[in-house]
Amino acid sequence: MSISQATLSQEAGDRSGSEFRRGIMSCTPVLLGTIPYALVLGAQATQKGLRVVELSAMTGLNFAGGSEFAAIQLWTSPPHILLIVAITFLVNSRHLLMGAALAPFLRHLPRRKVFPALFFMCDESWALGLADARQRASDGIGPAFSLRYYMGAALAMYLAWVAFTTLGAMLGPVLGNVEPYGFDMAFPAVFLVLMRGMWKGFAAARPWLVSLVVAALVYLFVPGAWYVAAGALSGLIAAYVLAGDA
Repeated sequence: MSISQATLSQEAGDRSGSEFRRGIMSCTPVLLGTIPYALVLGAQATQKGLRVVELSAMTGLNFAGGSEFAAIQLWTSPPHILLIVAITFLVNSRHLLMGAALAPFLRHLPRRKVFPALFFMCDESWALGLADARQRASDGIGPAFSLRYYMGAALAMYLAWVAFTTLGAMLGPVLGNVEPYGFDMAFPAVFLVLMRGMWKGFAAARPWLVSLVVAALVYLFVPGAWYVAAGALSGLIAAYVLAGDA
């Protein structure tokens, strides 16, 4: 390798490292907001009888906080596996739409990089990655999607989520009932921040409103956790029906 080739390689490595660090720094404020409800999830899981290693396996293999909260709420002994699987699928079905929105920016990447990137996709890393890709595209920077930036945000979220849910499970027996502390308010607060960043006007937000109203009505009038499934399904249907109007 010549001196010029070595210099170019080093510069490319520096840019990659810079993009990775930029991703970590961008997600840090949101990441700090997820820590309280990660602890809540861990504490609730131990109250439902899950062991620490079981919770760590669940959060590591199914990296999606909304469906994990739903699964914990439905957890019984013995658990209703089919119901939990069905609710998990419905809650996580939003990832189909999220992946579809991201797909146009991933076409330049090989599948061996795309599939691992999508495994680590969560609401927060998706929102940051998509917003950054759109900004880079508007600035004329190519390729628009920075995989290093996205993975910096996604891996930071993944490691923090697994670590702090595990810590919550370890501290759960000591803390007892954590609901009076109000930590669970961090969950809707983080999603409100993400929604603010994706806001495109009232027309585009109509599926969110439909999902919210349906879930609230089902929660008030139907016992059990069917409001989760009802909210997810109504939101998907509304997004499909109203897609041409937004």
